[in-house]
Amino acid sequence: MNLMVEYILAALLVFGGIFGIVGSFGLLKLPQMLQRLHAPTKATTLGVGSALIASMAYFWFYEDRVSWHELMITLFLFLTAPITANFIAKAQLHRAINKEDLPPTGVGTQWATYDPEVQAVSPILLDDRDPG
Repeated sequence: MNLMVEYILAALLVFGGIFGIVGSFGLLKLPQMLQRLHAPTKATTLGVGSALIASMAYFWFYEDRVSWHELMITLFLFLTAPITANFIAKAQLHRAINKEDLPPTGVGTQWATYDPEVQAVSPILLDDRDPG
């Protein structure tokens, strides 16, 4: 039993390391900001999450206690990283990409950040755009 647990923990750590390297490589090599945002958000979230899960499992199996701090960090990471990436991507859409350069949505409506109702509610956002 202990050998199998050690293999699983080692696999989680290796999995986390590989995803961390992939996310870092993507951050360095991808050309556009939205692509650079995608790589570390997805990859390093899985990497750090698997390392935290391996640490929780280690303390559960070998120390006979549950590590609540690591569980809370994991939940916080998995909940906040995608939301933060979404906010950064929407800010990038407003500041650097023209509405005409975006591909069609395919559903008959505009992109959510260019919705006329949102612009009518907050016209100050339109004045704050970077022209270049």
